[in-house]
Amino acid sequence: MKSSAKAVVEKMFSAFSSGDVEKFVATVSDDTVWIYHGTHIIPAGSFEKKEGVRTFFTNIMERTEIINFKPLQYIVEGNMVVVIGKEHQKVKRSGRELKQNWVQIYTVENNLITKMEEFAASEEVKEKNIK
Repeated sequence: MKSSAKAVVEKMFSAFSSGDVEKFVATVSDDTVWIYHGTHIIPAGSFEKKEGVRTFFTNIMERTEIINFKPLQYIVEGNMVVVIGKEHQKVKRSGRELKQNWVQIYTVENNLITKMEEFAASEEVKEKNIK
């Protein structure tokens, strides 16, 4: 169970990285719930069912350019996968660049993600900090 739960999350991350919404949505259950607790820059949100997850994905892809998305550590306990990671993105409309450190908690049942909950801290990247 442990390795299969992690494999499902890794498959979802692979679909996210490639920008493939259909493969991304295929990793979640029909009754999935995704909760983003938000930061002072990015507002909180809750997304339900496959259609909600599709909206979550397309909002990100339409509004931002992902410069770097990196899961750093996986902690697996039964059907729960905790992922610690970071990302760097550019808001397409404004050109603002944001960096985030995050913890995402996934529940996987029958090889599908039934719940995702994300806690993040974000900061705006100042021009002088960009390499």
